[in-house]
Amino acid sequence: MPRGAGSVQRKIMLLLMGGVALGLSRSPRRYFRILGVIGKEWRAINKDSLHTAIKALYTSRLIDEQIHEDGSVTLMLSEEGKRRALRFTLEEMKIKKPKAWDGKWRVIIFDVPERKRKARDALRGHLRQMDFYELQKSVFVHPYPCGDEIDFITELFEMRPYVRQIMAEAIDNELHLKKLFHLL
Repeated sequence: MPRGAGSVQRKIMLLLMGGVALGLSRSPRRYFRILGVIGKEWRAINKDSLHTAIKALYTSRLIDEQIHEDGSVTLMLSEEGKRRALRFTLEEMKIKKPKAWDGKWRVIIFDVPERKRKARDALRGHLRQMDFYELQKSVFVHPYPCGDEIDFITELFEMRPYVRQIMAEAIDNELHLKKLFHLL
């Protein structure tokens, strides 16, 4: 396999997953932002590497192709490809730090039934990975906007009914939190 083909395969899978994000986007602004990023990243891939990576993804059954009557081809992630692309997406997900803090705390609370323990533990793990502070076992806090990331994770793990997002102007241990998040 040519040098860097693995990273190109990963990028292709994430770009195909971006197509799923387009379908889930409710906001025109978010839709066009996703579309712009996908187009830019797609054009940045070397064409020879692209051909090699697509062939390897097809061989490994991570993508499927559909050939249309007019001769055009549609590439789609297989079910295994979707699982792997989502894992890549989750591993790379970070909360973006704006230039200035708006003074508001994002509080994520959840009460997930025991029968969904694995999903609950995965949510907790991803919140920690994204540098949320655990106030209590099912209460996490972060100073920066993170609604899109939380929506993605709750949809992915099918936990929308159990997760709430709160924006707070003050928390009684705010000084401690400001130190943790380097806001002082």
